[in-house]
Amino acid sequence: MSLALYRRYRPETFAEVIGQEHVTGPLQQALRNNRVNHAYLFSGPRGCGKTTSARILARCLNCEQGPTPTPCGECQSCRDLARNGPGSIDVIEIDAASHGGVDDARDLREKAFFGPASSRYKIYIIDEAHMVTSAGFNALLKVVEEPPEHLKFIFATTEPEKVIGTIRSRTHHYPFRLVPPGTLRDYLAEVCERESIPVEDGVYPLVVRAGAGSVRDSMSVMDQLLAGAGEDGVTYAMATALLGYTDGALLDDVVDAFAAGDGAAAFEVVDRVIEGGHDPRRFVADLLERLRDLVIMAAVPDAAEKGLIDAPADVVERMQGQASVFGAAELSRAADLVNAGLAEMRGATSPRLQLELICARVLLPAAYEDERSTQARLDRLERQALAGGLAAVTAPAPVPPPAGQPSVGYVPESDAHAGGPVEARRPAPPPPPPAEEQPSRRTPGAWPVGTQAPAGAQQEAPRQARQPVPAPSAPSAAAAPSVPSVPSAPVGDPSRVRQMWPDILEAVKNRRRFTWILLSQNAQVVGFDGTTLQLGFANPGARDSFVGGGSEDVLRQAIGDAFGLQWKIEAIVDPSGGGNGGGAGPGPGGPGPRPVTPGSASAPAPRRPQPADPDPAPPAPSAPEAAPPPPPEPQRSPEAAAPEPPPPVPIEEDIPEEDDPDLDDTALSGHDLIVRELGATVIEEITHD
Repeated sequence: MSLALYRRYRPETFAEVIGQEHVTGPLQQALRNNRVNHAYLFSGPRGCGKTTSARILARCLNCEQGPTPTPCGECQSCRDLARNGPGSIDVIEIDAASHGGVDDARDLREKAFFGPASSRYKIYIIDEAHMVTSAGFNALLKVVEEPPEHLKFIFATTEPEKVIGTIRSRTHHYPFRLVPPGTLRDYLAEVCERESIPVEDGVYPLVVRAGAGSVRDSMSVMDQLLAGAGEDGVTYAMATALLGYTDGALLDDVVDAFAAGDGAAAFEVVDRVIEGGHDPRRFVADLLERLRDLVIMAAVPDAAEKGLIDAPADVVERMQGQASVFGAAELSRAADLVNAGLAEMRGATSPRLQLELICARVLLPAAYEDERSTQARLDRLERQALAGGLAAVTAPAPVPPPAGQPSVGYVPESDAHAGGPVEARRPAPPPPPPAEEQPSRRTPGAWPVGTQAPAGAQQEAPRQARQPVPAPSAPSAAAAPSVPSVPSAPVGDPSRVRQMWPDILEAVKNRRRFTWILLSQNAQVVGFDGTTLQLGFANPGARDSFVGGGSEDVLRQAIGDAFGLQWKIEAIVDPSGGGNGGGAGPGPGGPGPRPVTPGSASAPAPRRPQPADPDPAPPAPSAPEAAPPPPPEPQRSPEAAAPEPPPPVPIEEDIPEEDDPDLDDTALSGHDLIVRELGATVIEEITHD
C-alpha cells in the first residue's frame, strides 16, 4: 500500500519547504551562525509546514556535520530522521492533545535531564501545544526557562494566543503563513508530473481553492483526484463533480444574464442549479468568487499576468469579455448583494428562494435608492447608450399638445422624417419641404414656414397626402400623393441621393432610433459617385459616434433592405452645413445650405433681410401639365424644379387682407414674429454669417 501523497513528498530540507521563506531563511542563518535558541514556537494555520520544519530543524541540529542549514542525509541521525526513516530516540514528538496534563508535564521534566543517547541534542517537539493545560505549562516553565545544554524545545500550535505568556516569552516565535495560490499551483503541477498522470489546467485552481492555502489539504485533495483518474487523467468535469464546485458554464451564463439584464436567463440558470443537484449556497459562493475576479479585472486589465487572478487562459479570456460589459459600480453592487445574500442563506429553510431573491436584487438596480444602485443604473445606461439601446429614452414618441396650447417643439410623427426630432430647448431647423409640399403658415400643429402661396390662393395641402420628393424625371408621381414611390437607384448623382434621403432616414428610424437621431441632426449628403455615399457631419464628435457606435452598419443595412442597394459609407467632418437632415449641402452636386425664411420658428433670425422670391402663377386646374415651370433662381435648391402640385383648394375662412402682416415679410421679424406666431418664448437666438 502506497503512502499518502503528502507523506511521500514531505520536505527533508528547508530548501524544499514552499511558501515559508520568511521562516526558513532566518533559521538557516541562525544555524550558520551557531546561534540556535533553546526553545522555539512555530505557529500558523494547519498544514503549512510547522511540524515538518521542526523535524528539519532537529535533523540540522543532530547532523554529524552540524549544526548545519543543509543536513548531509548520509549520517545515522539524518537517515533516522529522513522522510521514511524509523525515527531517532533523541527526538521525541509529543501530541499535546492527549498528553497535555500536569502529570505528563512532570514525566517530561524528569526525563529531560537525561542526556541524549547518540545524538548531539535531545529535542522535544510538542505538537498542538495550545492543548497543554495551564498547570502543565507551569510544570514545564522551569525546565523551559533554564534547560540543560543538551535540551531543545520546539512548540507547534495553530493558536499561539492560548500558550501562556511565560512560555511564549522564553521562545523564539516564528509565525507560518498560508501558501500563496501561485506557488501552491506550481508545486501541485510538479508533483503530478512526478506521478506521470495528466491533469487539465482548469483542475489546479479548484484544488488550490479547496486546499485554502494549506499544502497538506491541497495534497490530500489532489491525491483523491489522482486516485480516481481514468485514461484521460484528471479532467475539469471530474474535478467539479467530485469537489462539488459549480461548473464554469453556469457561472458564465448567470454573469451574462446580469450584464444583459435578462431575468429569464438568470432564473433559468437557477433552475438548472437546483435540477442538477448543486448546493445553492456553494453556487452563491462560487458566483461571489467570480464577481470578485471581475471586479479586479475591471480595475486591473492585466490582473492575470500580475498573479491577481488564478485561472486558465480560456477562463481569463471569458472574464475579460464579461468585465468589459460591466461598469465598476455595477460590478461592486452585484458583489455586495451576492455577499449579503450568502450571509442570509445560512440556516435558510428555502435556499432556492434565497438564490432567486439574490438574482432579482442584482437585476433591479432601479428598485433601490442608495448611491451604489444609482451608480449601477448610470453604468447600465451608459453601456446601453454606446450599444444604441437608449432610443426610447433619447427620442420618445411625440405627444400632441392640448387644445388651445402653442405647439412649441412638437412635430407630428408623419413629419418626423422631414426634419428629425425637436429638442426641448433649441429646436433643430428642419429642411423646408419642396414648393408643392409647403403648407400654410397657419397650419395647426406644424412648424410655420416662410414660403407663402400666391395672392388670393392661400391653401393647405392635406397632411395625409404628403409624400417623398419624386425624381425630376417622374412628374407623374404627383398624381398619386398617398402612395410614396421608391426612387430608382442613382448612378453618381448626389442630388438624387438627397431626394432619397428622407426615405433613407425613415428606413433607418425603423431599425435604430439612435442612428436616425444622429443622422437627422448632424449629417448631410455631400457626395455620391455611384458606389460610395459620402456623409458630412457637423463636428468630429458626431462623426466618431457614427463610425464607432455601429451606426454605419445600421445605415448600410437600412439602404440594402429598403432599396436593394449596396453602398459604401464614408463619413467626413463638414462643419459648413452639417445637421440639416441630409438636405442639399456644400458637397459636389449641390449648393450650400438653403436659406431659411424669417417666418420659420425653428430657424434663427437672419442678420439682413432677404428679398422674397417671386412665386409662380398658380397653374390652371384643368391642365396642370401645361403650366410653365418657374424661372430658376441662383439661390434655390434643386428641389425647386420638382413637378407642379395638384390644383389648389382655396380656404374660405382665411382670406388674406391687404394689410395682413403674413403677406409682408418686413412687418414682423425675429422675436416678434416667433412670439406672435407660436406664442413661445425665445430662449436663445442663433445667427448665421
